[in-house]
Amino acid sequence: MDIRDHEKVSAVADQFVEDHGIPNAVVNNAAGNFIAPSERLSAKGFNAVTSIVLQGTFNVTSAFGKKMIEEKTGGTFLNITVSGFKGTGFVLPSACAKAGVDAMTHSLASEWGRYGIRMNSIGPGPIYTKGAFSRLDPGGEGTNKMVDQVPVGRVGEVEELANLACYLVHPASSWLTGQRIDFDGGLANYMGGMFNGLSEITPDQWDMIEQMIRSTKGS
Repeated sequence: MDIRDHEKVSAVADQFVEDHGIPNAVVNNAAGNFIAPSERLSAKGFNAVTSIVLQGTFNVTSAFGKKMIEEKTGGTFLNITVSGFKGTGFVLPSACAKAGVDAMTHSLASEWGRYGIRMNSIGPGPIYTKGAFSRLDPGGEGTNKMVDQVPVGRVGEVEELANLACYLVHPASSWLTGQRIDFDGGLANYMGGMFNGLSEITPDQWDMIEQMIRSTKGS
């Protein structure tokens, strides 16, 4: 279905509930993205991404959330966003939309908790899929540079993301709501510390730096 179309989403939700009952877990994972300087971005391009990521997430969440509330079944929503997010250049539509989805997660966790509905999100770092990497790193050079900034030294695997997702929609995590878990091999923490790049310095270089620091006098 086209999750950008609220009427179609509502119709699918009605049919799903008729055939299978109200789901106990819904994962919002549909997305769209591409790299482009923002001065080259058209309104159509901006809308193409935000309507899938933000409007689409709202459409699905609204359609099934209302049914959970009406029937008093409760349930869990899991939204897939992006790690350590404070915005980033060259993917403006996705940046705006993902920030909106995180805000939706936090907002509805507070508003719908009384109905037994949990809302959480996962912020993945670089996890290889053909569709994402072909649009975000078509040449492959960016991935190598990014891996250098991931403390665990590699990109993530789809199966690892799936394992975390399964836990977050399972009753074992029933007291966890309103949270975004950065699942990125430590990338967000690394990027947030101004001195973390010093991990590239060798022991011999540290010896030289230490001597320089010790020899400094005054303020």
